[in-house]
Amino acid sequence: MKASFTPSLARGSVVAPPSKSMGHRALFAAALGEGESFVSPIAPSEDMRATISALSALGATFSPEGEGVRVTGMGFPRRVERVVNCRESGSTLRFVLPLCLLTGEEMLLTGAPRLLARPLSVYEALCREKGFLFQRTEEGILVCGKLAPGEYAVPGNISSQFITGLLFALSLLPRESLLRVTGEMESAPYVDMTLSAMADFGVLVRKEGQDFNISGSARYRSREYTVEGDYSNAAFPDAFNLLGGSVSLLGLREDSLQGDAVYREIYPRLQQGYGTFDLSQCPDLAPILFALAAALHGGEFTGTARLREKESDRGAAMKAELEKCGVHLTLEANCVLVPGGCLKAPVSPICGHNDHRIVMAMSVLLSRLGGEIHGAEAVTKSYPNFFETIRKLGIEVKTDETE
Repeated sequence: MKASFTPSLARGSVVAPPSKSMGHRALFAAALGEGESFVSPIAPSEDMRATISALSALGATFSPEGEGVRVTGMGFPRRVERVVNCRESGSTLRFVLPLCLLTGEEMLLTGAPRLLARPLSVYEALCREKGFLFQRTEEGILVCGKLAPGEYAVPGNISSQFITGLLFALSLLPRESLLRVTGEMESAPYVDMTLSAMADFGVLVRKEGQDFNISGSARYRSREYTVEGDYSNAAFPDAFNLLGGSVSLLGLREDSLQGDAVYREIYPRLQQGYGTFDLSQCPDLAPILFALAAALHGGEFTGTARLREKESDRGAAMKAELEKCGVHLTLEANCVLVPGGCLKAPVSPICGHNDHRIVMAMSVLLSRLGGEIHGAEAVTKSYPNFFETIRKLGIEVKTDETE
């Protein structure tokens, strides 16, 4: 899909879409219960569809209802289908793989090539240590094993999604387990969100520093659960305010645990001048922060090493697209330097890199510069009505469907 922009200003109000991160966690917790839960609202995004598909393969059932989903839990996972399709969702893959290792049966995890190429080192090491099957094949990732209670250690400088997956799986084992995170833990707010979702469904984990004591034999209770607004996606319409727009964001919790809520502190600093920003706890904000820094005063962004492991290599992708707009990023091992104040209309169409956050970040810039984005359909991964939303704010954008 192609999105064509004419320079324009955004004005109005936006209700933040439901949190993708909390949506994933609520669906997993509801699926691990034995009764019927209702989780709402759930965005009809590709990532949410991936989680529903994956959990269905392990025995949960889902029925769309209004803006939400009615979930009949599976209790302890079992193999209903051999193939677990995770589509393009890293959260789905890393949350569900340990659950597959509870069944003791061979299961095949499939998905987009980019997803299956993303690092799974924690699970590979675990399977090797326990003598489980973990094999990358042309079809996908083949696993077979049966987790037992015990002590598990994972490094802190990897995706928090591994920690979440193990927290869910270990809570279902018959006896207590200890999950120990070694080294400095990155993306820690996402782990807090997992613990919050588990607690909301009746399962408590005792956290002592970076040790997680998991009682085992968990019983997730069924309930009605309201998914809070998403700071990760709200950051994009809110960014119009830094480019002359006037947009109010509604539906966001002030006391949210979401790490990406920190954008509300970073945006004013970007407006004030060149600064240094640590993204180790909020890597998903990188594309929009790079874009805004290029439009304003520039910035130095540290903690960027894991950007290579996202839906695209986000540092390289933003460098390639911002160069079309006259801005030359410097990529270092764990740092990105963005000069500011030299933007111009792109000399060629922007490439979306099959990455929803690249498309949305560059959309914010093109609302000021004009230009085209190819591959704009990537927004369906997390924010399927993104273009409809910004169009209602007054952004002049045409997509293939509206031309």
